[in-house]
Amino acid sequence: AARQGIIFRHGTALEQLAHVHVAVFDKTGTLTVGRPRVARVVANPPFAESEVLRLAGAVEEGSGHLLARTLVQESVERGVVLPPAKNVTEMPGQGVSGEVEGHAVTVGGWSFVLNRHPGAEQSFRQLVAPDAYPGLRAYVAVDGRAAGIVEYADHLRPGLAGFIPRLRQLGLRRILLLSGDDQGNASAVAQSVGIPEAHGDLLPEEKVAYVHRLMKQGERVLMVGDGTNDAPALSTATVGIALAATGGGISAEAADAVILADDPTRIADAIEISRRTLRIARQSIWAGLGLSGTGMIAASLGYIPPVVGALLQEAIDVAVILNALRAAIRPGSEPEAKSSESGRVFTDRALS
Repeated sequence: AARQGIIFRHGTALEQLAHVHVAVFDKTGTLTVGRPRVARVVANPPFAESEVLRLAGAVEEGSGHLLARTLVQESVERGVVLPPAKNVTEMPGQGVSGEVEGHAVTVGGWSFVLNRHPGAEQSFRQLVAPDAYPGLRAYVAVDGRAAGIVEYADHLRPGLAGFIPRLRQLGLRRILLLSGDDQGNASAVAQSVGIPEAHGDLLPEEKVAYVHRLMKQGERVLMVGDGTNDAPALSTATVGIALAATGGGISAEAADAVILADDPTRIADAIEISRRTLRIARQSIWAGLGLSGTGMIAASLGYIPPVVGALLQEAIDVAVILNALRAAIRPGSEPEAKSSESGRVFTDRALS
């Protein structure tokens, strides 16, 4: 597995992955590239685009959220000077609010903004074109009024075309997408990759509750994510797998297995390796016990002298070990070189 960039952090994960039959995926950074850019800014008069970016960027400047960093970067690239913000409050995965130049500014997802400013709903709806793609959006409210919308563009990871059918061939009977993005965007991405079930507008704790509910129903759940917000769900699932091309941080620490590449298709490889390893392990166990038991019966009946019996037992042990070593050779694959120094360091750390 390590040769394929897949690190199992403990033996239990290797065993349990062979038996999962429900897969739950995060969206941003897992199925999508996770490096969105600002596609356009839609301002609601009398606000201008630069004013929307200026006020939104001011409260987002201290946030660690990926979309917040993208918005701030866009503001800087456009030459917008961000004023200082006061009394900034952030709700992880939802949005941020604060005071900028005497104005109350709120930036975040649909539910986050409208829960604080329900009167702005109609204005926000008018800003969204009826035929607009349901992508990532941040809604900006100033003093309770709809100031504008920041639309982001993200795209699917390459190579996902046959991924979901391959998981179904491996026996996963239910595949879901859980996302903090709005329902329209989550459904569009799920449909693009062939996932039949998608749930959006979820907070991190709601993802955990959903995974926990599946497990209470008797399901063995595989959870796949990449960000800090996914860590609680990763640790709740039967097996949590983190995509961690650069180390992974908290999500990698919470996961049972780590993929050292931004390639979710290696999850199918991990399942195949897990199942093949268990199959070979069972062969070795039963072959060893069977041959040893047969030898003991023959020895007890006097057919095998003690010295010969000892030599036979050593031969059985060596044969079983050689059979077990087949698990280290994966048919039809070549060891992949790791070009990232951080990946090698993380591999050493995980194995230790």
